[in-house]
Amino acid sequence: MSTPQSHATRPEDRIPFPKKLAYGAGAFVNNLLGAAPGEMMIVLNLGLGMDPVLIGWLGFLPRITDAITDPLMGFISDGTNSRWGRRRPYIFAGAILVALIFAAMWQLSPEWSEGFTFVWFMLFSIFFYMAYTMMATPWVALGYELTPDYHERTRLMGTQYFAGSVVYLVTPWFLAIMNSGKFFRDEAGNPDQIAGAGGLAIVIAVVVMALGILPAIFLRERTYSGQQEKTPSVATGPTMAERFRKFFAGFAATLKSGPFLKLCAATFLVFNGFILIAAFQKYVLIYYVFEGDQAAGAKWFGIAGSVTQFSAFGAVVLVTWLSTRIGKRRTFMIATAVAMLGYGLKWFCYNPAVPWMVLIPAPLMGFGLSTLFTLMPSMTADVVDLDELNTNQRREGMYGSIYWFMVKLGLSAALLGSGYLLNATGFDVELGAIQPTRTITLMRIFDAGIPVLTSGLAIWAVARFPLTEEMAYEIRSKLEDRRGKAEL
Repeated sequence: MSTPQSHATRPEDRIPFPKKLAYGAGAFVNNLLGAAPGEMMIVLNLGLGMDPVLIGWLGFLPRITDAITDPLMGFISDGTNSRWGRRRPYIFAGAILVALIFAAMWQLSPEWSEGFTFVWFMLFSIFFYMAYTMMATPWVALGYELTPDYHERTRLMGTQYFAGSVVYLVTPWFLAIMNSGKFFRDEAGNPDQIAGAGGLAIVIAVVVMALGILPAIFLRERTYSGQQEKTPSVATGPTMAERFRKFFAGFAATLKSGPFLKLCAATFLVFNGFILIAAFQKYVLIYYVFEGDQAAGAKWFGIAGSVTQFSAFGAVVLVTWLSTRIGKRRTFMIATAVAMLGYGLKWFCYNPAVPWMVLIPAPLMGFGLSTLFTLMPSMTADVVDLDELNTNQRREGMYGSIYWFMVKLGLSAALLGSGYLLNATGFDVELGAIQPTRTITLMRIFDAGIPVLTSGLAIWAVARFPLTEEMAYEIRSKLEDRRGKAEL
């Protein structure tokens, strides 16, 4: 395969760095809201003794609601025509609403029955994800339209992932924070995990509210000739039936894009393969490496997570640079292979005799999600241009929402499946440190093997992605020529 020609970015296509940071503030909030529930829900098992299968359903059902509302929110955002734009009103209001709901969701009590706790958490989770969609879907679409340049899109997504990755320096420490007795203790003077979760949720809510509104305040949408007339509008549809017809027509047209489906498949595999075993790393560290010591397991999980995220910062810079030399598709395949090596090394390096070896795979694993969420949004923006060329419509909202619909649908299944997988290992929280050998072995197999398998399948899915740099610039040239003629 020949090395692709690299095009220079026009000055007018560059996004000023402060505005990239404003978009990155949205990435920080998006990642924080995405990661926090998963990191904190372990308290439902370790602190309240809830059945892992019930916890899996708590992860599954609300996210199904979230996945379903994503395309609807994308359609609404695409069709909005307000004085503040198509995206910004929803980003601003959604950031405030989701922060308030998240804080309330975690005000739990150990005196509640398991059934009452399940219903409380389920209802608040559904409302939480609805508000999350209201903010996140327009934010994703906004990123697709900030620049038309092939390389500047990757730089923007690299910056936003870099900013968003700061979250993952903190979230691995959530279990240690909730277990800390410095701020929250029960009547016996022991650390109170449940109160710790409630206090942590309030802090998270304040951060979400403060940073989540920044993209709405400081960014402006790029508009194209005839865009408002060509985009289906919920405001101008004569009947509700017509609006639904336009929604499903746009949904179906988006799903016909072969290049887009390849990106969805790759994201589904990498991200949800990671999510499926996300909890297993904690359990392997606690019950295998540290033989039941929760404090030591939480500490080293935090250290390993921080090392992974520092590596991710470097990976974003490397991936952004490399993609301008060899293309986005090749860069994705190489970086994902590096992450696979890291996941595989967990089998050998998670060793009770040498605990510090848990740090060896961490830098390699940093290439996984950092590559995924730097290149996939940039490649999706290229697909949006191809769609406009074919259909004469700009559907950033629909593409962004369906992309995340696919992710969240798989995420819901992964969260549900993780509870069943944990039960399948034979894990019993009542046994404490004395878990059966078979249980520990299965945990380790799932922890290392599943992400290796899913990452390998993702490389296969992207290997035939057709949009090269040359094609992207050719598509842009045709679009600009068409828009110019439309104005004349």
